[in-house]
Amino acid sequence: MIFNHSGEVLGVKQKEHEQHYPKPGWVEHDPLEIWSSTQFVVQGVLNDNNLTTGDLAAIGITNQRETTLVWDRETGKPYYPAIV
Repeated sequence: MIFNHSGEVLGVKQKEHEQHYPKPGWVEHDPLEIWSSTQFVVQGVLNDNNLTTGDLAAIGITNQRETTLVWDRETGKPYYPAIV
């Protein structure tokens, strides 16, 4: 979402990612798909509003709270899918 300085919504972009169910009761997400989708929606909402990253004053991040992910510090790659 992009807001102006008055807090009004200027634009919204969303993209769902695939849910994986490797075993009954297990749910996993592909962290690289989440990253790709994040880049897609950020660039999309900027493009939709004729903005660039230089037009942004701040960004906010929310998370899925219960999802766990571990990245390799050296390679920047995830060790395993995100576990929900």
